Amino acid sequence: MSAATVWEVSIKQALGKLGPPDIPERIRDSGFRLLDITAQHGIAAGRLPMHHRDPFDRILIAQAQLEGLTLVTRDTHVQKYEVDLLPV
Repeated sequence: MSAATVWEVSIKQALGKLGPPDIPERIRDSGFRLLDITAQHGIAAGRLPMHHRDPFDRILIAQAQLEGLTLVTRDTHVQKYEVDLLPV
């Protein structure tokens, strides 16, 4: 699981869009291996085509591409990129 996921959930929780209050900690402690964001991920995210402007999704796409991972999402914009997807 990307550190970006925990970051995005933390922001949404702080804005009152997600609950419970400890959801970022629950995600962190869920047992998934955490994937840190590297400079290479940032470079790749910045060089992606501008099909989608959401910076969290762009870093997740770049991480999935570079690390050979499958991205789990319901966002239809992500389907425009060359990335393995598991739609939900």
